[in-house]
Amino acid sequence: GEGTPDEVVAARGLKVVSDDGALIAAVDEALAAQPDVVEKIRGGKIAAAGAIVGAVMKATRGQADAKRVRELIVERCG
Repeated sequence: GEGTPDEVVAARGLKVVSDDGALIAAVDEALAAQPDVVEKIRGGKIAAAGAIVGAVMKATRGQADAKRVRELIVERCG
């Protein structure tokens, strides 16, 4: 085998990023890059957050918890 499940996850970079500090930094960067989307979210178009979620997922190579990212986006735009 390739080791314990934890070792395989670490070796393949499959660990989900759930550390709020790292997620907040990625969310803030994505929000700063897309101020037009921020305005839509503030205007009540929560669905617009999908673009930011996508940017954060790309920045974290798909390792972010998408649900938590969406929550942080709404909080940061509120």
